[in-house]
Amino acid sequence: MMIEVMKSKLHCVTVTEANLNYMGSITIDEDLMDAANMIAGEKVQVLDNNNGERFETYIIKGERGSGCICLNGAAARRVQVGDVVIIISYAHMDFEEAKTFKPTVVFPKEGNKL
Repeated sequence: MMIEVMKSKLHCVTVTEANLNYMGSITIDEDLMDAANMIAGEKVQVLDNNNGERFETYIIKGERGSGCICLNGAAARRVQVGDVVIIISYAHMDFEEAKTFKPTVVFPKEGNKL
C-alpha cells in the first residue's frame, strides 16, 4: 500500500512579494529549497498563518540568498506581503517505509535566512 506523507517543510517563512501578473507558482529562494530538499516544479501546499488560506501550487527557483518567497498569478490574491506561511511538500511511499521516514523541516530565521 502506498500512502502520502510530508516530505519537506519550510516552517514560518515570510511572503516577500505577490505578483498577480505572472504565471502561477511560488518563487522560493534556492538556498531555502536546498535546505528543505525541494526542487523546481515540485507541487507544494501553502498555508497562510495570517488568514487561514490553504492552496497548492508549484515551485520555481528564486535568487539564491535573496530570502524570496513570492506568490505568483492567482495565488497572489491569497496572501499579503508580510504574511507568514508554511510550505509543505509530500511524497508517496510504501506504508512500511513511511513508518521510519524522517521529513526535512527547516525553521528559517528573520528575513527567511537559514
